[in-house]
Amino acid sequence: MLELSGIVKTKLATALLAIPLLLPLGARAQEQPTWHHGLSLVGELKYPPGFQRFDYVNPDAPKGGDVRLSQTGTFDTFNPLLEKGEAAVGLSLVFDTLMKPADDEISTAYGLLAESVSFPDDVSSATFRLRKEAKWSDGKPVTPEDVAFSFEKGKELNPLYQSYYKHVVAAEKTGEREVTFRFDEKNNRELPHILGQLLIVPKHWWEAPGPDGKPRDITRTTLEPVIGSGPYRIASFSAGSTIRYERRDDYWGTDLNVNVGQNNFGSITYTFFGDSGVEFEAFRAGDVDFWRETQARRWATGYDFPAVKEGHIKREQVPFRATGVMQALVPNMRRKPFDDERVREALNYALDFEELNRTVFFNQYTRVDSYFFLTELASTGLPQGLELEILNEVKDKIPQEVFTTPYANPVGGTPQNARDNLRRAIALLKEAGFELKGNRMVNVATGRPFSFEILLSSPMLERVVLPYAQNLKRIGIEASVRTVDPSQYTNRERAFDYDMTWEVWGQTLSPGNEQEDFWGSTSAARQGSRNYAGIADPGVDALINRVIFAKDRETLVAATKALDRVLLAHHYVVPLYYPRAANIAYRDTIDRPAELPKYAIGFPDIWWWTAAAKQ
Repeated sequence: MLELSGIVKTKLATALLAIPLLLPLGARAQEQPTWHHGLSLVGELKYPPGFQRFDYVNPDAPKGGDVRLSQTGTFDTFNPLLEKGEAAVGLSLVFDTLMKPADDEISTAYGLLAESVSFPDDVSSATFRLRKEAKWSDGKPVTPEDVAFSFEKGKELNPLYQSYYKHVVAAEKTGEREVTFRFDEKNNRELPHILGQLLIVPKHWWEAPGPDGKPRDITRTTLEPVIGSGPYRIASFSAGSTIRYERRDDYWGTDLNVNVGQNNFGSITYTFFGDSGVEFEAFRAGDVDFWRETQARRWATGYDFPAVKEGHIKREQVPFRATGVMQALVPNMRRKPFDDERVREALNYALDFEELNRTVFFNQYTRVDSYFFLTELASTGLPQGLELEILNEVKDKIPQEVFTTPYANPVGGTPQNARDNLRRAIALLKEAGFELKGNRMVNVATGRPFSFEILLSSPMLERVVLPYAQNLKRIGIEASVRTVDPSQYTNRERAFDYDMTWEVWGQTLSPGNEQEDFWGSTSAARQGSRNYAGIADPGVDALINRVIFAKDRETLVAATKALDRVLLAHHYVVPLYYPRAANIAYRDTIDRPAELPKYAIGFPDIWWWTAAAKQ
């Protein structure tokens, strides 16, 4: 299940597990529904009805101050539902969702806009009851009509919504404060949970005329500051350059249990940069307060400036506990010869991760060897038990090596290993119909040399890709590298306009419907999906279905491992690397609870401005 976090992005994900205790045990459709203050896909809810606050917050956190943040790229719209354009970072501060996740539980959420939710035994629908006190920033109440409008427009305008909510076919008002979603399938217990993530926008505002007297149009981008029901409002902005969010003193949900100790900063200001190097220099110069480091070399050698030495900047490593990841170079199988599995496997043999880790990354990274890397969902060894049973159900649709050969990336790092890996790559290419003629790898059937372009979104990625291209050149493959600006990259990515590109898929501990968008046949041709590789395989589809309809945690883990194993066996991507912890640095003007929640950093939600405590 993908955590939408208010604004639609690829963000990291959660999903489908059976929780019988959350379902009405003896109820029938005609009886009174059972209302739940929260939903969990993993186990019993930690927090009971009427709980005071989440355990991980500081209920006495001071309020006030301006935290200054940064973002690489730009923005050209405040429309949070539309897939077009570059939506401004931070819009989730403006909009509330139906439910709010708890960062110390897996796949659990409690009522925010909605005070409770109910659904029948067969989970053929879900009804949310809105809080009577929930209001938009203009004072009007949040209504079932707003919820239905948000759902309908989201599915109409955004491919992510279309995939994620594919089995939610209708939303309708069924009471003064109740809205019911209808499903076209039964017993998918994930659906009520992911509907809780739905970002709600004000129908009356979007359908009213704007300041210019012309009708607003939710199907288009806009830089008119939108209104929401969330804790912040857009206070000011400079198009594409800066945006400042200001905490609302009249926020309806300030004292709600899921908000206690949160939304502490008086304002949050984002400055946008076209280059990540310049962005870091702004942090170093004192113009940015929080930094998430993504460069191993800089983390190892770039923090020797005065603010660090004098203790004004703190550095921490926060272990990943609930986030899995696949970071990879992704050949586009919609284009030849990447539709040949042997070609894709050969491309992996040309990447010498161990040499990169030694020379570029200061040995700080680990090679990714699973689509659910860093989680209990990653496949290892040979399949056993329930995972083996699930794989046997589809054994005629999947590679047979999943039963006999554990997946392993090629190992480089020495001249001999590098030579052996390139020889293996040449052998695989020969099997696929290529041969070396002089210093060029040529398709025997067409006589055309093997050449392709690697599309990147940032110059900092070139330090990895250029050595890779040099290795490919050693076996006669010409790989050119093109780095484009964020807007162009986004457009080309959405249209699958690339030979190979660099992508990251985030996973949480409860995968579900989003797996169809990542790897399912129905998403392979749908522009805007995250099926960047173009995977369309019946075995993969069958295993995705097993994940979505897993009846309990044990089955979900086994089905996910089976899916992982099959994806790896098809060599859809060239796995890259990832750290085992998040590297963060921040100024002593901001602080956090002594213990962070188990499954999140919680920034900026539960952090605060230190000077506010002295006021």
